[in-house]
Amino acid sequence: MYTAAALVYPDALATSLTLPMEILRAASQMARGENRHAAQASFVLAGPGCGPLTLASGLTLHTTVARDALPPLDLLLLPAIWRNPAATLGECRDWLGTLRSIAAAGTRICSVGTASCLLAEAGLLDGRPATTHWNYFEHFARRYPQVKLKTRHLITQSDNIYCVGSVNSIADLTVHIVEGWFGSRIARAIEHQFSPEIRQPFRSAAWQDQPRAAHHDETVLQAQQWLQTHVGHPVSLAAMAPALGISARSLNRRFRQATGMTPQHYLNTLRINSARELLRRSNLSISEVAWQLGLQDASYFSRLFRRLNGMTPMKYRAAVRGKLFDPQQADTSH
Repeated sequence: MYTAAALVYPDALATSLTLPMEILRAASQMARGENRHAAQASFVLAGPGCGPLTLASGLTLHTTVARDALPPLDLLLLPAIWRNPAATLGECRDWLGTLRSIAAAGTRICSVGTASCLLAEAGLLDGRPATTHWNYFEHFARRYPQVKLKTRHLITQSDNIYCVGSVNSIADLTVHIVEGWFGSRIARAIEHQFSPEIRQPFRSAAWQDQPRAAHHDETVLQAQQWLQTHVGHPVSLAAMAPALGISARSLNRRFRQATGMTPQHYLNTLRINSARELLRRSNLSISEVAWQLGLQDASYFSRLFRRLNGMTPMKYRAAVRGKLFDPQQADTSH
């Protein structure tokens, strides 16, 4: 069971907490549909106390747990704050010690927009990369000079602390969390369900202050780099191990220990990630896309793509392009 909570304050933007709630709930239901023993995700709303809380927008949410009595969490969401965050900072000041304790326990904490000010006020961003709403960059930089503000990134990560700059970006981050909790197949299906045309992969959008790989096996890092370098060519995994000065058996064992997947699975993931971009942004045929990925068999590519994405390459292309703006069709004034 994964437990997530969102803090609720009067100036919270409801969409920045309801969208992650719905994404996680949909992923949980989908995972349960495929395997009734799959882990589930619960999502609670936390406020100063339990009961109804009316937001500045007029929407009333019902909090079910007091923010001082939160259970152990896998995820804590700090939703975006409407306009100036000063009132929310003042209202939450006595709770910042609890926020520091939650962070120290290893809970993944995600702030949206100017809710990053709560993290900064708690001292959790000192010396760390962070982002915030673009309209608040200058004020944030002046107030928190000890924070490494990243104005060109919509998502930042430092250990278990994440900041995103917009509501759209919290959707990207939530899909990333879904992938970690439920796997890539569920994540891709959820991604397609929630406006695929605007999604940006977490790894290409985020500033991370640690290496992309979460392990320290230098040989496996070399293998990953080798696979990334050769992803557009026909790849012989049997040739990779000798090139790295290690036996294939040892490499497979160490690769699985370090990454949780086999070299073949890792290579397939690289290929399909590249395929999604080609399908999204080019007019290459399916056979040409497969060839660009070092695959000579378009049928095998289509089966692989469907297995990892839950739909065929053609359906994926139609889904991600279905809502793209076409100026030639839209211009009817002449």
